[in-house]
Amino acid sequence: AVVLAALAGLCFGSQGYTPLQLWQAWCSGDPQNAVYRVLLHVRWPRTLAGLLAGSALAAAGVLLQAVLNNAMASPNVIGVNAGAGLAALCAAALWPAHPNAVQPAAFAGALAAALLVYGLALGAGVSRTTLVLAGLAVSGMLTAAMNTIKLLYPDAIAGASDFLVGGLSGVTLSGLKGAVLYLITGTLLALLLAADLNVLCLGEQSAASLGLHIGAVRFLGILAAALLAGAAVSFAGLLSFVGLLAPHIARRLVGNNHRILLPAAMLLGAAFVVLCDVLARCLFAPFELPVGILLSLIGGPFVLGLLL
Repeated sequence: AVVLAALAGLCFGSQGYTPLQLWQAWCSGDPQNAVYRVLLHVRWPRTLAGLLAGSALAAAGVLLQAVLNNAMASPNVIGVNAGAGLAALCAAALWPAHPNAVQPAAFAGALAAALLVYGLALGAGVSRTTLVLAGLAVSGMLTAAMNTIKLLYPDAIAGASDFLVGGLSGVTLSGLKGAVLYLITGTLLALLLAADLNVLCLGEQSAASLGLHIGAVRFLGILAAALLAGAAVSFAGLLSFVGLLAPHIARRLVGNNHRILLPAAMLLGAAFVVLCDVLARCLFAPFELPVGILLSLIGGPFVLGLLL
């Protein structure tokens, strides 16, 4: 599915190309070739960004659902995406001459939001309802702050509307480079935690009796989720529901073993975002929808189904 999605991402758009045309253009390496320029500067960065953002948000969703013991937890539901987005917009507004500050700011914002929501839910008694309500409240406040920054610094934050919805149209390879280190670190940490997450899901008493340091595993899980979600938000904007859909679909396909569930969810998330981006490009071509709108239209009914 990932390979087919990536191929579709490279071939389809306002102007369609066959795989053979793309291969011939790539082999030619001719910068005067229009197909080569589209492939190198538009289709390849955009497809790569979709793959990376989808896999990162799906992995963050798996981690948050495990460490918070809540099937409804995901980066957008509990405010992690909003925290990353607010910090990224602040960095862009306050330090416009330093674009490299966006990724660390997004990570810090995601981590702060996740810890804030977890602390609020812990203080009120961790339950599914408490965690979701705390996340919605924090997310609402952070979204209001983002809109305020958008109004106060309209010149410094070009394209903020697309960022708030979530989209991949303006992604470049140079913009992805700064996020790669965070994505690699977060992915490796998530995979290393997979066995501990299996133990944690047995319940706190069982996990503690088996010698698991529950507090450390939870903090590292939230840290990895913040790395992944913050990196994805820094270049793709506030994409919704990927961290909720992909883990649940993967769980139905491969079960609850996190050593298998985590990579399966990452692959599903990557394919899902790229395919939605292809649809967003082609449905009303030459006009293009931000992929975040399509993800919300698909994710909303899915969440209602989970609640029921």
